[in-house]
Amino acid sequence: MFKVFFQTVTALLCFLVFFRCASAQIIPKKESVEKKKESSVIVGAERLDLLLPLIEGKSIGIVSNHTGRVGSGGTLLPDTLLSLGQRVVRLFSPEHGFRGTADAGAKVKNIIDKKTGLPVVSLYGDKKKPNKQQLKNIEILLFDLQDVGTRFYTYISTLHYIMEAAAEEKIPVIILDRPNPNDFIDGPILTPSCRSFIGMHPIPILHGLTVGELALMINGEQWLSPKGLQCDLTIIPVSGWKHGDSYSLPTPPSPNLKTDNALRLYPSLCFFEATIMSVGRGTNDPFTCIGYPDKKMGNYSFIPLSQVGATAPKHEGKRCYGEDFSTNYAIKGLSLSPLLEYYKKAKSLGYTLINRKRTFDLLAGSSSLREQLNKGWSEHQIRASWEKDLVQYRILHARYLIYDGKYGIKKREVSTPPIVNK
Repeated sequence: MFKVFFQTVTALLCFLVFFRCASAQIIPKKESVEKKKESSVIVGAERLDLLLPLIEGKSIGIVSNHTGRVGSGGTLLPDTLLSLGQRVVRLFSPEHGFRGTADAGAKVKNIIDKKTGLPVVSLYGDKKKPNKQQLKNIEILLFDLQDVGTRFYTYISTLHYIMEAAAEEKIPVIILDRPNPNDFIDGPILTPSCRSFIGMHPIPILHGLTVGELALMINGEQWLSPKGLQCDLTIIPVSGWKHGDSYSLPTPPSPNLKTDNALRLYPSLCFFEATIMSVGRGTNDPFTCIGYPDKKMGNYSFIPLSQVGATAPKHEGKRCYGEDFSTNYAIKGLSLSPLLEYYKKAKSLGYTLINRKRTFDLLAGSSSLREQLNKGWSEHQIRASWEKDLVQYRILHARYLIYDGKYGIKKREVSTPPIVNK
């Protein structure tokens, strides 16, 4: 059941509307106390007029990292709340660590944050879900991470486990929402056999949701374990952004997604992580190019070297040859052209492109894409194999939209009542 609550406040404030989906609340858009242009994007973490009344006097845990910045000065969320006298007691960090400098896939240790003196519990170490002891004395959890809109970016897997652990301990979760910079729906749907931390939900590679919307979907579709477990959610939405709007990230979300170009190309080039090719880790432009130590692979070249966020890059110290996709490909969304091109090129040179089959399948969401490549399928044929599932996903997707969208299915046209009544 979805319920809508209206509450009138003083004449100096805008009305406040509470929306419920299962146990979720969405605090509606109203003007922030921060003075910004009407056309500017105000992320959830900047809407302190909405957040502070919900956390006043409570012991707070924060799931965040270097992307959880508040305002033009770029202050991190924990620093902001502590400066306002809020009782922050513990921090939780995802892949890449609290300061966002750890290598992809590298285990992150529990630490004490030097600036705040607060304990930081790693959610990308031996365990990826906080336990009862780590949640002890926390009355409310804030989740503020900038996602990039792809199923295999692990911040949304951290979201899943936070929701699950919080539901078990009956701790409310507030999602401080941020825009989706890869706001498309595309790619194959994840199958149960390929469920892992780099893909936990039956959604396409590009899911077309913000973190807040995905949280509503996780709750609404009962994806938490055991089935039927519900997280007490409150969403503080973005103001000044809707689906279809472009969005340039003010802070790189991880060490190897440094630019808007890299973010744009990431969904299409991430497949190469499971191949013999380098994706440019250890260079100034990772995820904008690929290469292999063979001149026949292409005219563009680079040498991966150890650096922060890529301390042991693939083909370290070797000149790799391949292609710079930042200038040659006008990719919007997901393109299979680079993968198809280099699958054929590697085969013609006597190489097997995919050298980590299981990892490739986990990224793709099933073994189907790898098998289709082996059979020589065209991009058109491969895409046609996804379409039936994507039609059903778009219907599901429309149920959980918070922001006005571009997807052609209005929320009122689906059987489930809308979560937002604008």
